[in-house]
Amino acid sequence: MSAVLDHHHGSHDHDHAHDDHHDDHHDHGPLPGWRRWVFATNHKDIGTMYLLFSFTMLMVGGILAMCIRAELFQPGLQFFNPQLFNQFTTMHGLIMVFGAIMPAFVGFANWMIPMQIGAADMAFARMNNFSFWLLIPAALMLVGSFFMPGGAPAAGWTLYAPLTLQMGPSMDAGIFAMHIMGASSIMGSINIIVTLLNMRAPGMTLMKMPLFCWTWLITAYLLIAVMPVLAGAITMTLTDRHFGTSFFSPAGGGDPVMYQHIFWFFGHPEVYIMILPAFGIVSAIIPTFARKRLFGYTSMVYATASIAILSFIVWAHHMYATGMPVTGQLFFMYATMLIAVPTGVKIFNWIATMWRGSMTFETPMLWAVGFIFVFTIGGFTGLILAMAPIDIQLQDTYYVVAHFHYVLVAGSLFGLFGGVYFWGPKWTGVMYSESRGKIHFWGSLITFNVTFFPMHFLGLAGMPRRYADYPMQFADFNMLASIGAFGFGLMQVYFFVFVVIPMMRGQGVKAPQSPWESAEGLEWELPSPAPFHSFETPPKLDITATKVLA
Repeated sequence: MSAVLDHHHGSHDHDHAHDDHHDDHHDHGPLPGWRRWVFATNHKDIGTMYLLFSFTMLMVGGILAMCIRAELFQPGLQFFNPQLFNQFTTMHGLIMVFGAIMPAFVGFANWMIPMQIGAADMAFARMNNFSFWLLIPAALMLVGSFFMPGGAPAAGWTLYAPLTLQMGPSMDAGIFAMHIMGASSIMGSINIIVTLLNMRAPGMTLMKMPLFCWTWLITAYLLIAVMPVLAGAITMTLTDRHFGTSFFSPAGGGDPVMYQHIFWFFGHPEVYIMILPAFGIVSAIIPTFARKRLFGYTSMVYATASIAILSFIVWAHHMYATGMPVTGQLFFMYATMLIAVPTGVKIFNWIATMWRGSMTFETPMLWAVGFIFVFTIGGFTGLILAMAPIDIQLQDTYYVVAHFHYVLVAGSLFGLFGGVYFWGPKWTGVMYSESRGKIHFWGSLITFNVTFFPMHFLGLAGMPRRYADYPMQFADFNMLASIGAFGFGLMQVYFFVFVVIPMMRGQGVKAPQSPWESAEGLEWELPSPAPFHSFETPPKLDITATKVLA
């Protein structure tokens, strides 16, 4: 550690410390064969494993989504009984949130943060390994719950009591799996915070960090604050199920609504955990392809922090229909509307960055602009749901489903795809195929809107979510949504087979050191593909500029 601190204070007496540090790492690059991955302590290898794990989970969650949409293709029960259908909706939500979106952003953090701040690796390399490998047994336990007596949990991904108190043994497996995933998240967050606060290259002040680093710093604090709250809620569920407590059981003097308060105190910051790193990725892409500095860097940092702080005082907007007093409804309504302000600042700054820039529309830029467009729609529907009287009508309908998929698919997922196209050449040393990238983008954008836009109308017409069947008047929009969903799923398979695999195999044009001539940041000072060990001695930064001094 002394070596890192010495570097930070600009001392150059580090030859001896440097050698010590080197014995820990393997001088000659990665270990041979499977050991490289099982014992990985290199941030790039761990980042790669996170990304592959999250894509696998995206496919598993996607198959469940296809089952849901196949059942809803026509009215009447087609393929699955309602109990199995509820297992699909519950597991689809849990797998996508905890298995696909969150690990993908952690994969990005592992790959990019050390490279962006000029660090040799993450602060705690072995804990980093442990954080990743915890996810595998957790995911197996979660997915394996389908094969337990009574099938998977079917209480909805929010795991509301009293349903959770009535589920079979798979509920306990699900609770245990989420505990393990939460432990992984907390360790990963501690690692990210310590890395960002202690291991920046000399001259890189906090306000000179790339915005991706800022969004992850704030996200990591959010994770540490709220993962234990979720752990508490599901542990209380566990003791209600097996140890005679009555936290959520009215028969023993408990209250199922208390579960909702605890869950959403975790759940609302959680939705920002899933979007803030995407804001960071988009804030890296847009200045690059607009060929301008990001407009309002400082205000972007403050807006990100404001969103994070406000996320703690809006949780009960998920609970307007629980009989909350009007004063409570008003407080949560105004607090929720307030979050639109820093979010609007961000969208304004992205558009101001593009304004009169020399824009070109390579694939990463398409994803970023698509992100702004579709995320903004999701933001507006969120503003509508913030209004208590409207929300009481729309509560638990497909309007809510449409809203959060606009934010989570068009927000988080589009941001992730943009990041893969933007930094993928740096990771693999190979340029993706521009034409295939554009097919993936336009195919995804169109099929996404065909899938989820009709759900607004279904919700306004009163179709409740999590139902396996519906009356005839909802048939047309449901059929449209199902067709779009199958198309969207196929586009992601296309992405993996025709974009990701060729890049991982090194098939394609060799990527230059900086494939985007106007990209700024330390990661573009490294060769492509990024070497196994980067920045063994920290780069020296000019105090006035972000460019590295020769």
